Parts: sequence; C-alpha cells; structure tokens
Amino acid sequence: MNELEKIVAATTAQVARRKDELPLSELERAAAARSRAADARSFHDAIARPGLSLIAEHKRRSPSAGLIREELAVQDVVRAYERGGARALSVLTDEPSFGGSLADLETARATAALPILRKDFIVDTYQVVESFAAGADAILLIVAALSQAQLAALQAAASALGLDVLVEVHDERELDLALTQGARMIGINNRDLTTLGVDTRRTFELLPRIRGGALIVAESGFSARGQLEELSRAGLDGVLIGEALMRAPDVEAACRELTC
Repeated sequence: MNELEKIVAATTAQVARRKDELPLSELERAAAARSRAADARSFHDAIARPGLSLIAEHKRRSPSAGLIREELAVQDVVRAYERGGARALSVLTDEPSFGGSLADLETARATAALPILRKDFIVDTYQVVESFAAGADAILLIVAALSQAQLAALQAAASALGLDVLVEVHDERELDLALTQGARMIGINNRDLTTLGVDTRRTFELLPRIRGGALIVAESGFSARGQLEELSRAGLDGVLIGEALMRAPDVEAACRELTC
C-alpha cells in the first residue's frame, strides 16, 4: 500500500465514524443554517485576479516533512497571511497525517476575510457538506485519490452548495480526466502522493496540455520569489505555499516577500 492509499484508507474510516456521530441529515441542517449572504467569498475570483495569487496554507505537519510548526495559533497565522498580502487561504483539516481539524477551518473563517480552501482528502459527499457547514469557500479534490465517478459526484455536490473546486492532478492522465470533467480550477501538484517525492518541473511539463480557460495553480516545492516570478511569466494564476511560510520566523514578512 502506497502513502496515498494509506491516507485514503484512514480518511474513509474517519468519515464513517463521523457519520455515526453526526448523521448526514443533521449535518445538512447545519449546512442549511449557514448563510453566505453577508459573507460571500469567491475563491475562484480571488485566484482569477491579475498577477499570481498566493494561496497561503496553514499546515502543522506532513508525512514528508514531519513536524513543521505547531506553537502558533491558527488565528495568528491567518492574520499574518492576510496582512502579508495573500489572496486566499488553505487550511489543512486532515488530523492523522497533518494535525489539522475542522475547528482550524472554523477559526480561520471567523478570523480572516479571505476565501478559504479546505485542504483534505475528500472522498465522500459527506465531507463536501461538512466543508460548507464549517465555512469553506472551496474544496480540494485529488484525482489520484478518486475514481472518475467519484470525481464527478463530488464536483456536482460542491456545485450544488456553491463551493468552488480545485481539482488536483500530477500527471497527464489525471490532467486529461480533470479537463474532461470540466474543472474550472486545476492544481498541478509537483509532489507524487504515492512516493511523496517532489519535482517542480512537473508544473511546466503539464502546463502546455491545459486548455479551455481553467485557472491554474502550482502546488508543492515553491518557496522563493524568483520561482514565483517564473510561474507568473509562464502564465499561472496561483501558487499554494504552506511549509515555507509556516517555518518562517516572521510569517507576515515571509508572505509579503512573496506577494509584493
């Protein structure tokens, strides 16, 4: 079993437990009670703005890096990101591998005005409703973790709730599937989730194959201003950075350095 399969198996088991604790019917009522009218935030529009949009991520740890940083409160991190010029936030909510939680997402929502991506291994429509109820504006769907039918069903569920979707790919087959499914935002993950290895050339290899006007976001392996300038020249719309910002002694200054 590779690394991704282990994470998906653990996620599936966790979702089953949460369904027992809070049935879907009750979760749907909680989601219905949430109103976007006074606090509408479009993740898609934030990434579509001119220039390269920084999606700054809150991440305590990861399977590849181990412990990154955990002494900083979520609200302090997202405030620093907002002051530093990030256009959107990403919040890890996976607990076993990344030390995150839905409570982190809820805290980020209550603290910052930026649109928020729920970063997790979403494999069930229960998680889509859960994301909306917790305050997410967008969700991540990882093609490598899903069948074609699952991807279509999860995209449809997100659309029904008004959630944007960032569809993550790593290779040509996954990219073709994302395009076939009509993805409006595509994240190119330079990390191979089966081995956890990173190769930033992957973004530039897949870029010419993207068609149809989808927004393009680079993920994993980028941390320096020069790298971001290269991404901007190549025509990317966004870049997602977590570890480099979370490790910085001054999170706000590190974020500003990548956005000014």
